[in-house]
Amino acid sequence: MKLQTLEAHKFKEMILAGAERLEKNAELINSLNVFPVPDGDTGTNMKMTFNSGADYVRQSSETHVGELAQVLAKGLLMGARGNSGVILSQIFRGFSKAIAKENTLSASTFAKAFVGGVESAYKAVMKPVEGTILTVARESALAGEEKATETDDIIEVLEAIVTEGAASLERTPDLLPVLKQVGVVDSGGKGLLTIYEGFLAVLKGEAHIESTQEVTTEHVHAAFDNDEEHPISMDDITFGYCTEIMVRIGENPSTDKTFDYEDFRNTLNDMGDSLLVVADDEIIKVHVHTEDPGQVMRLGQEYGELVKIKVDNMREQVRELDGRGNAKAAPAVPAVEHKSYALVSVAAGEGMVELLKEMGVDQVLEGGQTMNPSTQDFVEAMEKVSADHIIILPNNKNIVMAAEQAASVSEVPTIVVKSTTLPEGITSLLGFNPDASIEENEATMIEMMGSVSTGQVTYAIRDTEIDNILIKKDDFMGLIDGKIVVSTPSIEDTVKQTLLQMINEDTEIVTVYVGEDGDADYAEGLADELMDDNDMIDVEVVQGNQPVYNYIFSVE
Repeated sequence: MKLQTLEAHKFKEMILAGAERLEKNAELINSLNVFPVPDGDTGTNMKMTFNSGADYVRQSSETHVGELAQVLAKGLLMGARGNSGVILSQIFRGFSKAIAKENTLSASTFAKAFVGGVESAYKAVMKPVEGTILTVARESALAGEEKATETDDIIEVLEAIVTEGAASLERTPDLLPVLKQVGVVDSGGKGLLTIYEGFLAVLKGEAHIESTQEVTTEHVHAAFDNDEEHPISMDDITFGYCTEIMVRIGENPSTDKTFDYEDFRNTLNDMGDSLLVVADDEIIKVHVHTEDPGQVMRLGQEYGELVKIKVDNMREQVRELDGRGNAKAAPAVPAVEHKSYALVSVAAGEGMVELLKEMGVDQVLEGGQTMNPSTQDFVEAMEKVSADHIIILPNNKNIVMAAEQAASVSEVPTIVVKSTTLPEGITSLLGFNPDASIEENEATMIEMMGSVSTGQVTYAIRDTEIDNILIKKDDFMGLIDGKIVVSTPSIEDTVKQTLLQMINEDTEIVTVYVGEDGDADYAEGLADELMDDNDMIDVEVVQGNQPVYNYIFSVE
């Protein structure tokens, strides 16, 4: 069997097969987590990221391969979770850009797409590390590029990519010592190879994926906020049509108008109210209440092609609710106060969420070590605030890249203060000044963040050895700023040894955050003991209810 031309319908099958294969292997990929903590989430993050892209593709009727690749890239961008998911989205963003104008793919253009993916991913990562997904992507793409000079068979090219990808994955422990020490291959590389294997299975006829599906209302609305809008009465409606459009910039052959965000938004502002505009260099998303949906659509067409349209007659909604006697029962939607700054943060645990809100955070995304919010999650949180500037605190190293992607498509100036733990995020908030410039706030908050050290206590999920520390399954491990420093069968011993390494003569404040599996009475006793031993230290106990970590320590 030979394949010289790859068309959109087959490419769609490949994408859906890659998503299905990744779904089936997500737990295996999770198990390759280097640290033996109960937070292995690379497989989960890559699965959810690629599923987002596959959902966009499943809904698309594109018959142009390049356009379909753009749809995939947009879905991955908005669904990206965790660093592995963000890197995966960047690989396919570069992939899509390399073939944007291709109606079908030949062996050479197919190979070019993988090379483009590598170039994009390496640019996105500030300090690329070899022995990771980047290495597997690069070495497999180069093998495909070389094969394309020898054959015009796309299947042979993809076989070369998969074969070299597997070999590259096996070599990752030789490039990244921690992988060899733990005895695993790179989890992100395994995830990428799994997708490529799904691609190959389709081309070789070993898998068939139905690429069409009835498009539901939820699917049509997927790119926007899914909260339905129910006006209370006719008196509440000035502009009667809730209108949403998505525009692919520059794709309308009848116009070559250059998109200017401010001009576009100002024009829309005169057409209605409840306006929201989110745009990047490829897509514009609009939500507006207007009396003339057609006028909104015509404006969108001045800048490109309409790829999604949704219009709801809100007056009809009220009539239907009145007919069921439900109009008065519909809840009022409070107006959002416009502020100079809005703060968006991430936390896991009811106590942690409440603490951040008490410190002035406007939107707290519930997530963290075991559930990383996606780019779309951040975008939706930012859409719920009204501010001149937005500051995001990710509070986890695996969430930073998704937060940065969200900031890059924000409609208002947005910065990410790269907090990698909750104590860092909480401490940085002490430096926030609503009257300062965004540059001053960024500098001060980063400086404050640097004054805190984070300790964490959790349990081991397998036997291993890291940095000459022997770890047994179900041992309690102590981490300081992300590095495992102690492992013992006793949680009390682990707690004390961890704090002993964190506290020094300069320590002034210690905060103990008690997790959902922690013991508040033990923590209070520990606090008393620490203050008895050193009258210069102030110790506070907070019920954080965070998962995964029995105790989190903040030492300043």
